[in-house]
Amino acid sequence: MDESDPHSSLPQKTVSNWDSLGQDLTELILACLPIPSVIQASAVCKLWNSVINSYSFKTRVSDSRRPPWLFLCGQNKSFLNRNQAFAFDPESDSWIKLPIIALLSKDLLAASNGFFFSTCPGKFSFKPVFNGMWRQTSTEMYKALADVQGCLAVEIYNSHRDSWELCPPLPEIFRPGNSSKLLCSSLFRGKLYVLSIYSGFISSFDLEERFWSNVQTLRPPGTLFSYLISCQDLLVLAGLCSINGDLEFNLWRIDEKTLEFSEIAIMPPDLLSMFIDSNENLKFTSLKCTGSRNFIYVFKEERPWDCPVCVCEMSKSGKCSWRRVPSLPEPRHEFEEVISFCSNVSFLDILGKGSD
Repeated sequence: MDESDPHSSLPQKTVSNWDSLGQDLTELILACLPIPSVIQASAVCKLWNSVINSYSFKTRVSDSRRPPWLFLCGQNKSFLNRNQAFAFDPESDSWIKLPIIALLSKDLLAASNGFFFSTCPGKFSFKPVFNGMWRQTSTEMYKALADVQGCLAVEIYNSHRDSWELCPPLPEIFRPGNSSKLLCSSLFRGKLYVLSIYSGFISSFDLEERFWSNVQTLRPPGTLFSYLISCQDLLVLAGLCSINGDLEFNLWRIDEKTLEFSEIAIMPPDLLSMFIDSNENLKFTSLKCTGSRNFIYVFKEERPWDCPVCVCEMSKSGKCSWRRVPSLPEPRHEFEEVISFCSNVSFLDILGKGSD
């Protein structure tokens, strides 16, 4: 040892060699990362890129249960190149800016559970949010709907047979509020529930027996408006209430058989106050909720770009944890319409299935 060297007594750093870990251990480590981190890791070196795009890695992560993402897609129908789409990943607590190629259409109406939907006269198309191509469905039954006057027709599309089935129409009491802004729906245990956001009228459609249940009212005391969300094994009602003049945002567990409700959680007042704009005189008309599994997102649909977004995570023990998510990244444009939805996302949705 050279005593004249002041650094000679310091411990020497050991250079790690990922090659020595073997592919199985490397796959296991990378599979534990959030999806955005895995995408970044695939660009680090040829070895990691090869591992991440291998069939064995994708098989390992294919059953991985990740928390659902929130998608916000803004449409500017006058200037399509100003459309924007963002996705929030709660695992990495970050927003991801998405390619806008899927939004370059004036006919895009909605998105749900990982799919974009586009309509124009006589046509109905859909595509996965990540990867995949637009697929146009059969139009035979879709055209027939034009002949159904004064009726909120219901159709079921069979993707295997590329065919539509015309079902009993939505109960008549919902017809005055047939706007997507006034109705919400949720799929839970083989039934499609439709709820009138403001009146609380609710009915369910049995997907196997093909009939609508009797219309009932689901409206806890003081509720101003509410949304129905399927979360894990729970049917959850999320809504804004006025209790003795004070505003609360509540979550209730709904008994699917009796429609009785029991309180799960209340949003902390400091988070709720972020949605209040004194210039709007407490207008909450654009407050919206969406969720999946054990996550519920709350945001203002009219101005999600510059308003807070909150998320509630429900544990298996029933405990709820509320927090504000980071602001959306700049730059952000102005839009005529915002499409929002919550969806489960896996590595395979982004990377594709791949092959050996």
